[in-house]
Amino acid sequence: MTDNIPLQPVRQKKRMDSKHRGGCCECLRCCGRREPRPRTVWLGHPEKRDQRYPRNVINNQKYNFFTFLPGVLFNQFKYFFNLYFLLLACSQFVVEMRLGALYTYWVPLGFVLAVTVIREAAEEIRCYIRDKEVNSQIYSKLTARGTVKVKSSNIQVGDLIIVEKNQRVPADMIFLRTSEKNGSCFLRTDQLDGETDWKLRLPVTCTQRLPTASDLLQIRSYVYAEEPNIDIHNFVGTFTREDSDPPVNESLSIENTLWASTVIASGTVVGVVLYTGRELRSVMNTSNPRSKIGLFDLEVNCLTKILFGALVVVSLVMVALQHFAGRWYLQIIRFLLLFSNIIPISLRVNLDMGKIVYSWVIRRDSKIPGTVVRSSTIPEQLGRISYLLTDKTGTLTQNEMVFKRLHLGTVAYGLDSMDEVQSHIFSIYTQQPQEAPAVKGLSLATKVRRTMSSRVHEAVKAIALCHNVTPVYESNGVTDQAEAERHYEDSCRVYQASSPDEVALVQWTESVGLTLVGRDQSSVQLRSPGGHILNFSILQIFPFTYESKRMGIIVRDESTGEITFYMKGADVVMAGIVQYNDWLEEECGNMAREGLRVLVVAKKSLTEEQYQDFEARYVQAKLSVHDRSLKVATVIESLEMEMELLCLTGVEDQLQADVRPTLETLRNAGIKVWMLTGDKLETATCTAKNAHLVTRTQDIHIFRLVTNRGEAHLELNAFRRKHDCALVISGDSLEVCLKYYEYEFMELACQCPAVVCCRCAPTQKAQIVRLLQERTGKLTCAVGDGGNDVSMIQEADCGVGVEGKEGKQASLAADFSITQFKHLGRLLMVHGRNSYKRSAALSQFVIHRSLCISTMQAVFSSVFYFASVPLYQGFLIIGYSTIYTMFPVFSLVLDKDVKSEVAMLYPELYKDLLKGRPLSYKTFLIWVLISIYQGSIIMYGALLLFESEFVHIVAISFTSLILTELLMVALTIQTWHWLMIVAELLSLSCYIASLVFLHEFIDVYFIATLSFLWKVTVITLVSCLPLYVLKYLRRRFSPPSYSKLTS
Repeated sequence: MTDNIPLQPVRQKKRMDSKHRGGCCECLRCCGRREPRPRTVWLGHPEKRDQRYPRNVINNQKYNFFTFLPGVLFNQFKYFFNLYFLLLACSQFVVEMRLGALYTYWVPLGFVLAVTVIREAAEEIRCYIRDKEVNSQIYSKLTARGTVKVKSSNIQVGDLIIVEKNQRVPADMIFLRTSEKNGSCFLRTDQLDGETDWKLRLPVTCTQRLPTASDLLQIRSYVYAEEPNIDIHNFVGTFTREDSDPPVNESLSIENTLWASTVIASGTVVGVVLYTGRELRSVMNTSNPRSKIGLFDLEVNCLTKILFGALVVVSLVMVALQHFAGRWYLQIIRFLLLFSNIIPISLRVNLDMGKIVYSWVIRRDSKIPGTVVRSSTIPEQLGRISYLLTDKTGTLTQNEMVFKRLHLGTVAYGLDSMDEVQSHIFSIYTQQPQEAPAVKGLSLATKVRRTMSSRVHEAVKAIALCHNVTPVYESNGVTDQAEAERHYEDSCRVYQASSPDEVALVQWTESVGLTLVGRDQSSVQLRSPGGHILNFSILQIFPFTYESKRMGIIVRDESTGEITFYMKGADVVMAGIVQYNDWLEEECGNMAREGLRVLVVAKKSLTEEQYQDFEARYVQAKLSVHDRSLKVATVIESLEMEMELLCLTGVEDQLQADVRPTLETLRNAGIKVWMLTGDKLETATCTAKNAHLVTRTQDIHIFRLVTNRGEAHLELNAFRRKHDCALVISGDSLEVCLKYYEYEFMELACQCPAVVCCRCAPTQKAQIVRLLQERTGKLTCAVGDGGNDVSMIQEADCGVGVEGKEGKQASLAADFSITQFKHLGRLLMVHGRNSYKRSAALSQFVIHRSLCISTMQAVFSSVFYFASVPLYQGFLIIGYSTIYTMFPVFSLVLDKDVKSEVAMLYPELYKDLLKGRPLSYKTFLIWVLISIYQGSIIMYGALLLFESEFVHIVAISFTSLILTELLMVALTIQTWHWLMIVAELLSLSCYIASLVFLHEFIDVYFIATLSFLWKVTVITLVSCLPLYVLKYLRRRFSPPSYSKLTS
């Protein structure tokens, strides 16, 4: 057998798939970092390494100390908007181009950059503190001097590390020893693969047999391991001990590994470190965090390019009207600077400050307590989500299994009738207190119709015996562990298993009177309601596999010697194994529709001869070299015939609070929900039905397992013929489809009302998000709660982490962190919608404010022979976009069209935003036309009505401009807030008060005259009144959808 041939420690270089080194930096390779290779690791001797290995450091930061400032500045100036203002400010150092004081250009730009740098620095510091916390965790290391303490970041390849129960595994290791008596340990892998089932791990046999852990340093042994790769479900390696006679060789597989980010669930283990740092499986499965730029910001960036085009055109027109006289090229630059207000620098400041306000409002919302905004740059994204990709376990479900139904064919017991089951069990054991009840011979069983009590008892006993659960006893402060184990102390008992379903079943049998109190590799002990211990020997176990979908156990009752074969499994496989009946299929369907995970339980009594014959054939099959698994399966199948159907069990994974109404709200809002989970297909389908992700009227198409192009082609054609049908597909089939028919598959999947992808690897989840973004161009939101969801969360346009039982890894990596899935509805429908609509109104109003003054400048220049002379200088130009109009304009971030209760009640309002109507070329053009109209009216009005002095034009036009802006804010507001009124009055007061100091630009005596007042009033009314009339008429004859709900 190939398993027994040791892999030799060679140094040949292996080519590695490019995707495995996707996160690697080119500069590191230049500095001597080579492609990963297979390695030989000597136990306890890190100095004997055959190559250089990375440090065991976790780093989630985007920048380091040296790259922070250049990186942040580059990210700012790579966008046209900011680069334009930098060039504008720099041009003022050239005397011939200077139009005013330097501070008028550099102060606003400096303020924008300072806000950005401070925000990025705060996020980087938070990230650094989190990483430092993980890297500073203390572990025990075995050395020749004894046990020493070592930080996680100082662990090296070859170190022997001791990991205690409930402690995180700090690096990828091979499992050498455990303190558990049964010679194995359980791992919690939810942070790695998202599965909450505990995984059984086995130590290397040779090292487990050593008397003490310190003997590991006395032997000459090494592990030969494959090169680091992305696969968390497979491992190939060998263990060799050289100083024994003959040398010991053992093959190593996934069962002997302890991957980093998993948690030890039982005992204390010792392992040898294989991979560290960036070569860890968990790190290779996590994509590098990217700086997310919101779609809204990109749209604003696009509008500024259009405005820049307008700026160039206006400047060229002005110079052309001068007939390109003299040094015309300098005139072009002066006009570009003169009309630079067309692109408002205050737009960036207002939007960034608006994002801070939105983040503050989200954090302060008492309806979604505990919500944290970790990325304050993209709150508007929440208002335009088209696809929601969610994890299942811990996100949609609570990850708490509850036994809901026992069905015996003629009778079913629900939660409200479990006391009847209990009384049946009690009656059986009180009738026969001395021995375990047993059916005396097969012939009696067939002739005599058993009573209901014995039927219930047989079903409960089968459930109590057919599983892989181990009861573990822990000290509780009163009773120590040894004593608790000896007396089967109930208060100290904890059940350990690789599946939470099995624990739920065993806990249920305990609640009805039959308690699992002890188990090892060869026996099981149950305790009856009377306190008697029932002993059973385990003769064979056939574990559950994804392919077989069933598990079986053969036990011998020590009191009667009777041998029984118990089996439980999915209804699809068990239907052909049990004796004919007319209720199995129907009842399984009924229970599945209720969202229960259904297991069919059956038994078969065996005589001693039948068992001996089976055992002989089974051992023979296990010894065969060729087609071993096929031969073993054939022998087991010879037993799996005509089994007696005992019962159906229904277990429910409790959904999170209000998951169903939340999903319905999202669906009504036009958001398509995809569920991506690492769990089994049946479980995922069950949860999808239970959560109403798939409605009762919708069909479900379960995509067959495909392995090649031909099978994928046939299955896609079969799926194409279905309409309005939810899709359920496994990760393996998905990979094949994406390899050969990526476009066709995504086209079909995007048409589905719901999609469920099960058995998804973390990188697959991120790949699906990426494909959705590329194929549809729509915004995606990813929701998860485990470490395996981090890649998906970081890849999505908007990542939401749920703080759950799987830790905080997802919530720390997300843009937004919530405590319950139901909070997502309010986060999108209320805060997302408000943030997007407010930013759209704010951005367009700031553009309008700048276009107004630019139009006035254009009119002024054209009247005065196209001179490049500024209309307003010095403080007037800065004051206009700051103290005079900033507060009212910025108060638009408090505006809302409907109350939050209405937004939640009518999620269809959210659907309107998906078309991007609040900020579009159409609305932009309307605001441009309004700006040109108002700027022209104010300037021509001032020119017509001004008297002897030029200073009067400035006084009339500037005052009219300020009043027009304040009135336009009032026109735009839909729901008044007291701060808006304060902002309007404050701005007006600031302007009136500052007139005293502006005698350089404005004639103070003139503004006190009646002439000034009536001229300003007329100009302001002409510029604003038509717009108020138009707004009224539009509201009257073509009201928007939200106004119908508020009227």
